Amino acid sequence: MTEQSRDEFDVIVIGGGPVGENAASYAIAGSDRTAVIVEHELVGGECSYWACMPSKALLRPSEVLETARNMPGVKELVGERTLDVDAVLARRESFTHSLDDSSQVDWAESAGISVVRGHGRLSGEKTVEVGDRTLTARHAVILATGTTASVPNTQGLRDALPWTSRDATNIHEIPKRVAVIGGGVVASEAATWLLSFGSEVTMIVRGSRLLASSEPFASDLVAEALRKRGAKIIFDADLTAVSRPSAEDTGIGKVHGGPAELTVGGETITVDEILVAAGRKPASTDLGLSLVGQEDGKYVDVDDHLQVPGAPWLYATGDINGRAPLTHMGKYQGRVAGDVIAALADGKPLHGKRFTASADHGQIPQVVFTPLQVAAVGHTEKQARDAGIDVEILGVDIAVAGSSLYQDNYSGHAQLVVDKAADVIVGATFVGPGVDELVHAATVALVGKVTLDDLWHAVPSYPTVSEVWLRLLESRRQQ
Repeated sequence: MTEQSRDEFDVIVIGGGPVGENAASYAIAGSDRTAVIVEHELVGGECSYWACMPSKALLRPSEVLETARNMPGVKELVGERTLDVDAVLARRESFTHSLDDSSQVDWAESAGISVVRGHGRLSGEKTVEVGDRTLTARHAVILATGTTASVPNTQGLRDALPWTSRDATNIHEIPKRVAVIGGGVVASEAATWLLSFGSEVTMIVRGSRLLASSEPFASDLVAEALRKRGAKIIFDADLTAVSRPSAEDTGIGKVHGGPAELTVGGETITVDEILVAAGRKPASTDLGLSLVGQEDGKYVDVDDHLQVPGAPWLYATGDINGRAPLTHMGKYQGRVAGDVIAALADGKPLHGKRFTASADHGQIPQVVFTPLQVAAVGHTEKQARDAGIDVEILGVDIAVAGSSLYQDNYSGHAQLVVDKAADVIVGATFVGPGVDELVHAATVALVGKVTLDDLWHAVPSYPTVSEVWLRLLESRRQQ
């Protein structure tokens, strides 16, 4: 085999996370086509090692403990015991394989996908440079490099060597006092497990509520739950300066030096560690995007086939296109792009819904794991009204037989946003313990445009928390 043939593939994917893996596997499935993943860090990407998997591994134990504390016959055994942090961290390591990606590489190779280590960048049409190698694609190049954490240019903040999400999910030393800068998903989830590990948490939020893109009632319930567990939350916070004279790069997830002082609204807060969870930016630096009329360091524009306009051989899937920055949505886009590439390679027309990404247009599901889960899909009430939809709001507390059996002291709320003209759901939000599994039913109803009249005949099993669907429909009947 010549060097040239070894560097020629049907599909080249830059970025080896789950999005790129999905795109590659779908593009070559059931064929003799070849694919290669180019990855400069760990195959498996952010989700496997620094985001979804480790964060949920850290969150689940406190959720189980909370349920136990509200379950007669179990709470007596638990008493005032707290988490065995070492055991929790050891379980986290079992999911991240201690940042060893060999099993992911094995999977790729078993699926017929080659792996090339290094930074990939576009060097021409269907060509990618990786160091001194040039890879050529017969059919397509896929960009799936995701995003990276942003650190604001606040005076002294970057010099303080604060934690980002990667440190928080790969925590190895538990700081006694932590300032969490931000109020979004990463901030709220990290605050949850830090509190469960015994840290004193102060959340410094620039806006007026947590989870600003959620329904206001969800924001309020999450803030209340975090405060109940000891969090201090400062809203409309003006962080003007940070001082940490003895900052030290001690390694990921370890306390980065001595105490830090933060100036917030003219007052000083002293902490042992700072976690910055203030947004992310596209990992598109030095990708050679100017070759296709795009700009390095920015999100990449795509159409609903995930193709870059003007360069039909180039695709951008996942967070890098900015459409729906969630792992499951990126994997969805990877599947769509892979199917498109496979169809075009086989000379088939792009007929059928599966060749068009539509779910990231108002049909995006998400679950946030805080002391109360927030499970939502579609529009919030505000988003629906802003879109010009004449909406009806159905909202009830989650107080059904299933929730009372789930645990004592169950507290939650559910809301549907209904398009009155079409009589279909355009948004749904559930807040409470164990509501994560409710959102897929709402997603199916929303995507399938199931009318509320038809939903009367989708009978929820008794006794489950999903009985709240019946209560939501009954709330309309009583109007």
